[in-house]
Amino acid sequence: MDYEAIRGGLELAIPFNVHIGLRVVEVGPGHAVVRLPEEPRLLNHVGSQHAGALFSAGEAASGGAFVGAFADIMGEITPLAENADIAYMKIARGPIDATASLDEDADELRARLAKDGRVRFPIGVTLTDAEGNTVAEMTVRWYVRTNT
Repeated sequence: MDYEAIRGGLELAIPFNVHIGLRVVEVGPGHAVVRLPEEPRLLNHVGSQHAGALFSAGEAASGGAFVGAFADIMGEITPLAENADIAYMKIARGPIDATASLDEDADELRARLAKDGRVRFPIGVTLTDAEGNTVAEMTVRWYVRTNT
């Protein structure tokens, strides 16, 4: 699988993510890292990263992890982020990396998808600053169905 091509495609796939300057740093099987830049237009009233920008970075990373796990069948399925929870833990300053990992075994998820025509699963995301401090944690729950 050409994960570098997938990374490049994901970086341009979502217009809103392009608008706020998200960079897809890495995509692999069930794993992705997305970087939120620090720009004045993305900051809140206290000069730290805006909660909405952090949420967007986390959701984008979860999507990258999803695509990394299901890349070979993307034309056969429809994925939707069904819901998400985020906990803001520290003031987020500077560039922030959102690192997402599939919480379940991809082969088991694919088997359930093949059997039932749909599957739901969580993807965990940790958002860290340049010093490695966790500034937020997030879980995005995905719903995926086959195109039938």
